[in-house]
Amino acid sequence: MRITLVQSDIRRGDAEENLRRLDEAMLRHAGTDLFVFPEMFASGFCMQPDAAAESEGGRVQAWMRRRAAERDAALAGSVAVRKADGTLRNRLLLAMPDGACAVYDKRHLFAYGGEDRCYRAGAARTVVCWRGVRILLQVCYDLRFPVWSRNRQDYDLALYVANWPTARIGAWDTLLRARAIENQCYVAGVNRVGADEAGDYCGHSVLVDPLGRALTDEAEGVACERTGVADMEVLRRCREKFPVWADADPFTLDTQPWGAADGGCRKRMNADYSFRRPKE
Repeated sequence: MRITLVQSDIRRGDAEENLRRLDEAMLRHAGTDLFVFPEMFASGFCMQPDAAAESEGGRVQAWMRRRAAERDAALAGSVAVRKADGTLRNRLLLAMPDGACAVYDKRHLFAYGGEDRCYRAGAARTVVCWRGVRILLQVCYDLRFPVWSRNRQDYDLALYVANWPTARIGAWDTLLRARAIENQCYVAGVNRVGADEAGDYCGHSVLVDPLGRALTDEAEGVACERTGVADMEVLRRCREKFPVWADADPFTLDTQPWGAADGGCRKRMNADYSFRRPKE
């Protein structure tokens, strides 16, 4: 699978210009199977979502479906979405040429920056198959939580779309490689560049192989595209030659939110594992 990482400089609140730039980027990459855009690629990361959020199936999702059909490729990126019940989600969409669109609502909201006060966390894990590759959908802060993305032998490629600041870019670089190594999978991480009122962004978008090696050149500080190949035969041989996955610990995941009813403590995995949330 040919994957093009589109590292864009997002103009805050200007969907028309942001989509125009992405159209230009895609035209430079005929033959790509999957285009990946950053987190909230049409609006910029928005903490005033009433202005930026669109309804389910709204303008940006419609644009993604049209372009997927025109380019004969899948398109992935996150959008601020208002559901019919009025709740807001940071939603990763993966649109395919036949009009189908897989969705994943960001599980780990960035409370440090107040995201949890604007959006509701998702509770469902999403894996979608596209051209023979099973793809796990993840958004930004999810990268810091390995249990949520633990490979249950149900995916081959993990996508992380992000609005990750330069100040913490070392963690981004390290964790992308860690997720690839521990899950024996390809990982595509796409981050924005530029600046907004919250800080600066330097990109570092990359495609990583199951051994943690970068398959694309480093993309730092500039709007650009990088294309790499996720080879399923290479992945199969890697898993057969060094079957780390066979020794993984079994577990179940409790997706319910933390609650006061249990005193702030909730078991997160099986009976052998429990995690306690620090007191507020």
